[in-house]
Amino acid sequence: MHATRTPAQAKAWIESQGKSVKDFAEENHLDLHTTYQVLAGTKKGKRGEAHRAAVVLGIKQGSEQ
Repeated sequence: MHATRTPAQAKAWIESQGKSVKDFAEENHLDLHTTYQVLAGTKKGKRGEAHRAAVVLGIKQGSEQ
């Protein structure tokens, strides 16, 4: 089990891979606007697409299904 990231750490992690948020969202089949909202902290990722985005970004632990 790995430690979770903060939204700021998740954004830095994406950038450290040389990717844009748009590229990351497309590669992981995530809604771009929801991904930005999770990274900004306006959506907490409690359910649905926001939860899936938070899990893929490493902000929350859970199943990526």
